[in-house]
Amino acid sequence: MTKLVFATNNAHKLEEVKAMLGAEFDLLSLADIGCTADIPETGDTFEHNAKQKSDYILTHFQMDCFADDSGLEIDALDGEPGVYSAHYSGTRDMEQNIALVLENLGDNLYRTARFRTVISLSINGQQHFFEGSVEGNIISDERGGAGFGYDPIFIPKGYEETFAQMSAEQKNKISHRAVAVKKLVAFLRSQQ
Repeated sequence: MTKLVFATNNAHKLEEVKAMLGAEFDLLSLADIGCTADIPETGDTFEHNAKQKSDYILTHFQMDCFADDSGLEIDALDGEPGVYSAHYSGTRDMEQNIALVLENLGDNLYRTARFRTVISLSINGQQHFFEGSVEGNIISDERGGAGFGYDPIFIPKGYEETFAQMSAEQKNKISHRAVAVKKLVAFLRSQQ
C-alpha cells in the first residue's frame, strides 16, 4: 500500500480525497504525522501555494506528499476570490465569504464562474502538478446543507443543483478536486 501525506487538516477535503483514492493508498493528514505548523500559503497562484505546502512536508518530514490549493474564480469579479477564496472577507468564516461574494456581484446577471484545484505532488524526489476545474454559475441565494466553502452558491454547468445539494458521491464525480485527483491517481498507479 502506497503511503502518502495529504498536506491538509480540512476534514471535508480529506474525506473527499480518501473516497477517490481508494484502499490501495494509505492517506495521512497533517495531524496523522504530527504536523501542527501553520504552513505558509503566500503565493499569488494556486500552483505556488500548493507547491509551498508540499515542499514544507518534504523538507520537514521527508515523506512523499501532495497538497492542493483551490478556489472559486468569478468572471464578473475579474477572477476573485481566486487564491484568496478561503479568507476573502478577511476571515475564514465561509458565511462571511459567501456574503461578500454575493454583495460584490449585486444584481449582475453575468455570473459564470469556475472552481479550480491545483495539486502539487512531491514523490521520489520529483514534483508533479495536476489541475482540475469545473465551470458553473453563482446563484443569488444559498441552497443545500452538504459540502463546504462556496458549494451552496455554485451550480455546475449542466446541473440544476448546487454542490451543497448534491450527495458526496455525485459531487466527487464532477468536482474540480475530483478531476485533479483522478489525474493524480492515474499518475500514481502508472508508477506502481
